[in-house]
Amino acid sequence: MDFELNLEQFGIIWILDFLTVSYIIMLQKTIKPGKNIDVRPPVVVVLGHVDHGKSSLLEAIKDFKITSKESGGITQHIGAYEVEHSTQKITFIDTPGHEAFSAMRSRGAKTADIAILVVDACEGVKPQTKEVITYIKKFKIPAIVALNKMDRPEANPEKIKQELSQQDFLVESIGGKIPSVEISAKTNKGINELLELIILLAEMNETKGDISKPAEGVVIEAYLDKFRGPTSTLLIRDGILNLGDIIATRSTLGKIKTLENFQGNPIKKAIPSMPVIILGLDQVPQVGENFKVFPNIESAQKYVAKKERKTEAQKVLMIESDKRVLNIIIKSDVLGSIEAIEKVLQTLPQEKVILRILKSEPGEINENDVKLAQMAKAKIIGFRTKVNPMASSLAQRQKVKIKTFEVIYELVQTVRELMSKTIKTKLVRKELGKLKTLIVFRTEKSRQIIGGKVTEGEINKGNKIKIWRQEEEIGKGKIIQVQKNKKEVEKGIKGDEIGILQEGPVKIEEGDIVIAYEEERIKEEL
Repeated sequence: MDFELNLEQFGIIWILDFLTVSYIIMLQKTIKPGKNIDVRPPVVVVLGHVDHGKSSLLEAIKDFKITSKESGGITQHIGAYEVEHSTQKITFIDTPGHEAFSAMRSRGAKTADIAILVVDACEGVKPQTKEVITYIKKFKIPAIVALNKMDRPEANPEKIKQELSQQDFLVESIGGKIPSVEISAKTNKGINELLELIILLAEMNETKGDISKPAEGVVIEAYLDKFRGPTSTLLIRDGILNLGDIIATRSTLGKIKTLENFQGNPIKKAIPSMPVIILGLDQVPQVGENFKVFPNIESAQKYVAKKERKTEAQKVLMIESDKRVLNIIIKSDVLGSIEAIEKVLQTLPQEKVILRILKSEPGEINENDVKLAQMAKAKIIGFRTKVNPMASSLAQRQKVKIKTFEVIYELVQTVRELMSKTIKTKLVRKELGKLKTLIVFRTEKSRQIIGGKVTEGEINKGNKIKIWRQEEEIGKGKIIQVQKNKKEVEKGIKGDEIGILQEGPVKIEEGDIVIAYEEERIKEEL
C-alpha cells in the first residue's frame, strides 16, 4: 500500500515538474530579453444590428467550445467568458450592444483587441450596422466581418460585401483588408474558421500584456448582489491579479475577498485577458472604469477621486411652462446596461419634451418602483430584468405602465414613442375660400340666409366660417346648407353666386366677407 502511494506521489511530482518546465519554455519563446512582455489571449467584442445574430453567435461559440457541464455553471450574465481553440484562449466580451461598449470606450477604457461585425447575409447593411462601422473606424479596432445566417437559401454574401464597400468597409475578397467569414450561428457553420481568423488577427496585431506590473484593467460589468454585495467583473490587461489584492477604481476601493473565474469557480490568481468576478469593493464601481492594484489601503484611497458634483441634468429641473415632461424609472439586469441605456437616451431630442430619469439602478422591478411611478406619473422601463409579482399586481391596481425589453434599440424606440405622445398637438387653420355678401334674405335668432359671390377657393357645406367687416374679424359661425340656382348643393366654387344658411351669434350684413376654413390638430415631431 505504501509502495503504491509513493508511486502515485512520484507521478504527481513528475507531472508538476513537466508542466513547470513546459511553462518556462513557453515564456522563453514569448518574452523578449530584458522585458516581461507576454503574449496574452485576444479580447473580442461582437457587434452588429438588432436581430442579425450577435447573441446567437456568442451562444453558438459558448456551446461549441465550452462543455455542457462547464457552461451549466454559468448561471448569470457576467459580461465576458473564455473559450479555447487550437490550444489558444480567446476572451469574448458579452455586452448589451455597441452602445454599452461605446460607453466603456468613452471613458478611455481599452476593452477589446478585435471587433466582430455580424451582418445578416439575407438582410444586409442596416442603420445599426452603419453605426458600428463608424464606431470601429473611430476607435481603430481591427475587425472581422461575420456574414451570418448562411444556412438560409436567400443568403447573398456577395451583395452584402458590396453594401459594406459603400460604407468604405472593404473585405479581403473584393480587394480590401478586412477579413470575412461566412457563418451560421444556427448550424455552427464557419465557427472554427472565425476562431482561426481571430487567432491570426491577434498574432498580426501582437496582443501582449506586461506580467511584471501590478495588475490593472477595466470594469466590464458591475451590480449589487442582494446576497453577496457589490459584485464586479474585471478584465485584466496587465499584471497578475491575486486573491487578497487591494484594488481601486476612481469611484471605489477594497480588498479582494473572493476571486472567481468566468464560470464562478474560486481561483487564487488571474493573468492578462482573463475575465474574473470579484467581491470586496466597498460599493458598485462604474462600468468602463479602469482599476489598479495598490500596495496598501492608503495609496488606494488617494487614487479614488472625490465624488463629482451633481451635473445640471441630475439636479431638479426647472421646466419651462411650454414644455412637456416624460418621467421614467429604469431598472436593468446589471449596471453596465443602465449606463448604456442612459447614454443613448441622452441623444434623443428634448426641445419639445424633457426626458427625466427619476431613478435608474440594477435589480428587479419592485413595489417601491411602482409607488414612485404612481406618485410621479412615470413609466417604468425594464431591461433584461424581471418584475416582482407583488409589483406587477400593484401596477395593475394603480394603472402604472411597465415595459420590459431585451434589446436596447427597441427600448430607446419605445421611449421615443412615449415622448412623442406627450407632445402638445398644434391647431392648424386652413382657409378654403371667400364669399362676399351681396344680400341678406332672412335673419332668425341664431341663423341667417344670405346670398353672395365666391371670390376665392370654394365654400363647402359644414365649413366653419369667420366673418370680417371693414378688415376686422367680428365673429365665427358654421355653414349648415349651400344652395345654387335654388337647388341644394355640397359646395360653391370661385365665380359662383350661392346662398348659404349659416349658424352663429353674429349677424352678417351686406358687404361682409365670409371666410370658410377647416381646423386640424397636428402633432409635432419630437
